[in-house]
Amino acid sequence: MDSWKSTAMTLAVLSYLAVGSHAGEGPVGKEVLKAAFAGSWYSADANELRRDIAGYLEEAQVEPRQDVLGLVLPHAGYAYSGPTAACGIKSLGRGYRRVVVIGPTHRLPMEDTFSVPRATHVETPLGQVALDIEFIGRLLQHPVFQSIPSAHTQEHSVEAEIPLLQYKLGDFKLVPIVAGQCSYAAVAQAARILAGLVDADTLVVASSDFTHYGPQYRYVPFTDNIPKNVKKLDMGAFEFIRKLDAKGLLAYRDEKEATICGCVPIAVLLEVLGKDTKAEMLHYATSGETTGEYTNSVSYMAVAFRGVWATPAAAPAADTSSSPLTAEDKKQLLALARKTLRYALDHQKVPQASDLDFTPSEAMTRPRAAFVTLKKQGQLRGCVGDIFPQRPLYKSVIGNAVYAGFGDRRFEPLRSDEYGQLKIEISALTSPTPVASWRQIRIGTDGMVLNKGGRSAVFLPQVAPEQGWDLETTLSQLSLKAGLPADAWKQGASFLVFQADVFGEEP
Repeated sequence: MDSWKSTAMTLAVLSYLAVGSHAGEGPVGKEVLKAAFAGSWYSADANELRRDIAGYLEEAQVEPRQDVLGLVLPHAGYAYSGPTAACGIKSLGRGYRRVVVIGPTHRLPMEDTFSVPRATHVETPLGQVALDIEFIGRLLQHPVFQSIPSAHTQEHSVEAEIPLLQYKLGDFKLVPIVAGQCSYAAVAQAARILAGLVDADTLVVASSDFTHYGPQYRYVPFTDNIPKNVKKLDMGAFEFIRKLDAKGLLAYRDEKEATICGCVPIAVLLEVLGKDTKAEMLHYATSGETTGEYTNSVSYMAVAFRGVWATPAAAPAADTSSSPLTAEDKKQLLALARKTLRYALDHQKVPQASDLDFTPSEAMTRPRAAFVTLKKQGQLRGCVGDIFPQRPLYKSVIGNAVYAGFGDRRFEPLRSDEYGQLKIEISALTSPTPVASWRQIRIGTDGMVLNKGGRSAVFLPQVAPEQGWDLETTLSQLSLKAGLPADAWKQGASFLVFQADVFGEEP
């Protein structure tokens, strides 16, 4: 397959994955996110897991402190990172009412976006932890925080910290945050929001491994004195951490092309902390030390931040504006989708906005999901999109124009001779929210996502009116689309709804 088609298909698969799992989209009643990595990254047996953590804590040479506000902890398999993580956990000399854990996404594209789950509890082999629903709700009032289900069901960076915290702290409420690929501006914005919400009973944990060295990680900046040079890279990063310099840390990562996966979570933590906070490295290790082999090696660091939280400034006001698209915005987005298809046909690769001489308006730069629909002579020719806002709207349009043209598995890839016959339609979506019952879905107004038994399907708001379906017929068709019996929607299914600003080229 040509490289550009391969890229399009890879991105399309990621897009489908992002829509494919809606576990924990409540909370209607009790919604539990179950640990996905027990049995691989750490033991799935509760007694064995307790013994492992107890052993790591016994070996940790750290004195507990009463004034720890935050931690940097690793998130690799416990056999490798457990001793380092235990040093951070052992430094906690008191309990906390709330623990905020910020971890990076390793696979999901989430540009300038942080995700929190819509659930009530997280469950590990050590039991359930209640989520701080009120705190999460206040985060979701700001567009930089979204709820993207697959960010939590397919990511280990936050989950890896939870059993350690359960063992050490016992009862607390959890705020799990998965950070995407974020600019400093997005980091600073998220930090300002968090700083207005944390209090003296809050611990903030940034989950991060450090240098990933070796061909397995596509990072081989040197081939001699590997342990020494790896440590030099990591200590260079720690200097910015010690100085609480979030902007400097992100710049260091970019300059060195450093493979520190949790740079964004660490940067958020550094921005939240007061300037009088003291950073203390508690432990540093590498997997190369454990295996005795440095062909591929990952570094681990435990850092404690000591001090007192500053008196919380008022959290920024909730952003309730939807940044409505103007008529000119819509015209420009349709032109962008068409230029994207032309570029892909001519150059056999996915374009960047700069390749298309496109400058987005402010409304287009906000994270927002979109579908791009292609029709040829009135018949569907491709339709692919995102359900959850993972990137700026204009980038969603570029990506999904390519997906619709070349990655929709129902159709052959678009040909040049079809280009002039296409009509393009864009649906710019609001963030999905759960409803308690299918009866709350409004035909012609709400798009809908059905989830049941690990299967899901989505209809845009315009689908039912175009087909002349009533609500029950629509839900039956949606069930069939999900690969379920036609009446599966009647019992045991959960639903999300969203609205869409739909606009297209003139017929």
